[in-house]
Amino acid sequence: MTTERVIEAVGVRKNYKGGTDGAGLNGFDLEVTAGTVTGLLGPNGAGKTTALRILSTLLELDSGTATIAGYDVRRQGAEVRRRIGLVGQYAAVDEILTGRQNLVMFGRLNHLKNARSRADELLERFSLTEAAEQAVSKYSGGMRRRLDLAASLIVAPRVLFVDEPTTGLDPAGRLEVWSAVRQLVDGGTTVLLTTQYLEEADQLANRISMLKAGKVVAEGTPDELKTQLGSDWLEIVLADPADVRRVVVLAGLVADGGIRVVDVRVSVPVKDRTKALVVMANSLHEAKIEPEDITLRRPTLDEVFLHLTGAAA
Repeated sequence: MTTERVIEAVGVRKNYKGGTDGAGLNGFDLEVTAGTVTGLLGPNGAGKTTALRILSTLLELDSGTATIAGYDVRRQGAEVRRRIGLVGQYAAVDEILTGRQNLVMFGRLNHLKNARSRADELLERFSLTEAAEQAVSKYSGGMRRRLDLAASLIVAPRVLFVDEPTTGLDPAGRLEVWSAVRQLVDGGTTVLLTTQYLEEADQLANRISMLKAGKVVAEGTPDELKTQLGSDWLEIVLADPADVRRVVVLAGLVADGGIRVVDVRVSVPVKDRTKALVVMANSLHEAKIEPEDITLRRPTLDEVFLHLTGAAA
């Protein structure tokens, strides 16, 4: 895999006068390797959308530096725009036109001589050929979002910025968009996305940068971030609430930290996952306690997010 850095930001700052126009940046740093997906996560007001707007030349930074494919976003905006695509939070396609007409229109606006053939290529790539002659108003949410992604690729950008790609979509629509994003990366596009959905970042991102108050407070692969929380967890779900106290005592034999209890669920941090499972299962059997479920799990990205950003659960 290439290690070329296609997006770089160092010490980027953006302050809004009065603090009412948006979430600013306070020393934002970012490195994105070509051909990967990087997720920007953070609570509302952390500065995710501001970062995307600056990197896509829609907003001027106050200080610091940012480059896309080696071009400075402040001094060489035209060169940056030739190499990027942007998908906003809401689909930017025309609902009256058909899917094909939308893509042909975007192609002509970008002065493509082969606008029709490029539209056909993208319709096939995003599995929209059968719906190509339907008005977009008849598309599902997932189909509209895929069409929006296709429109952003009409000139084959090297870098694609995607802001909240699946907001408001049902689970089926989210899966459609995830598949489309994976196809983009397989084709060599570099994707930087913001998302509110931790599962989405876990599924799509090669690396994640977590923002708090306008700066990155943690970064790494999803697994690296989860590892920062330490222990694996042994989850025991009980049929009888009266067994909870006894199970907490038994769990003390394997616990590597504080035990959590929520209703009939006992969560136990453990260091040696296999040994802990065997010991706990034997202890429950000897105590004649029959759990409804007993499983091992890694820390979730949700837990990492809450821990690192201090966001409210």
